[in-house]
Amino acid sequence: MKHFKHFVSTSVSLVFVTIAMFGCQPQNSSLSSVADADEWVVYDDYDGPGNGKHIVFVTGDEEYRSEEAMPQMAKILAKRHGFKCTVLFAVNPKTGAIDPETLDNIPGLEALESADLMVLFTRFRELPDGQMKQIIDYTNSGKPIIGLRTATHAFNYVKDNSGPYAKYTAESEHEDFEGGYGRQVLGETWVAHYGHHGKESSRGVIAEGKEGHPIVQGCEDIWGPTDVYEVGKLTGNSDPLIMGQVLNGMNPDDPPNLDKPLMPMAWVKNYTGETGNTSQVFTTTMGAATDFESEGLRRLIVNVAYWSLGMEDQIPARANVDIVGMYNPTPFGFGDFKKGVMPSSHKM
Repeated sequence: MKHFKHFVSTSVSLVFVTIAMFGCQPQNSSLSSVADADEWVVYDDYDGPGNGKHIVFVTGDEEYRSEEAMPQMAKILAKRHGFKCTVLFAVNPKTGAIDPETLDNIPGLEALESADLMVLFTRFRELPDGQMKQIIDYTNSGKPIIGLRTATHAFNYVKDNSGPYAKYTAESEHEDFEGGYGRQVLGETWVAHYGHHGKESSRGVIAEGKEGHPIVQGCEDIWGPTDVYEVGKLTGNSDPLIMGQVLNGMNPDDPPNLDKPLMPMAWVKNYTGETGNTSQVFTTTMGAATDFESEGLRRLIVNVAYWSLGMEDQIPARANVDIVGMYNPTPFGFGDFKKGVMPSSHKM
């Protein structure tokens, strides 16, 4: 019996050693774990001007279906333009499914270590320090940033309001970081709905004098069912390129609400982080999954990607933004995200 127990103990030990050696432990800090790799998607190995450049999309919002919109934009940038694109999601750690109501888990943020561009579309996240560090390290790297819709209020540290990343919360009153990540990095934090939410849609109008800017090429028709966000005084050297026009209805041909003057809807600015590096930043308050049915909005984001990466001389007159595969976005709203969807379902 003594020998049998020794045999069982030795056998079990060998099993655990074998498991550790062959797949249940990451072999390094890169995105190598098979289990982890199922928590995000990567689109790569397509020809185009963007070949060799890596764009990382960080998603996680409960209302506007970033988990649907960003995979489609990543597919367009990869398949139509050659960029390597990684899409990260808010994931329920118990089920492994995409769950935008999980506020404290976005696996795979290590991808930002090799990113050339970060696209941020989150809302009120309270990430653990290790995950948040990846975002802030990237933000301070001097590399470019694109912020979409609720990225103006990307983070909200209410459980740990004294931690190292609390100052990035949307309503931060930190002495040197008022308004948090949105206001300081992107140009503005959450203020209010300017259009009547769910009843007044938005048209994007190229700002006066910006018609020749490379970012707006081919973007003469931008429309979305989401309302225009109110914007206060933009920070830093923010320069509006697209103005938001409130429409009296939820159709693209509805007349404008003349009682509501144009509001900045998309702008560019610089942000100098804690390390002294300066990033080019683009922010737009549009971005719901249904907004991206607009060819003009899709082209705007493709153009921004080129511009952000120093490739503005390669922006086509009318960039190819044809939908890749099927795209039937879920209307915006709380609690209406598609349940049980796994990240791997977004693979091409």
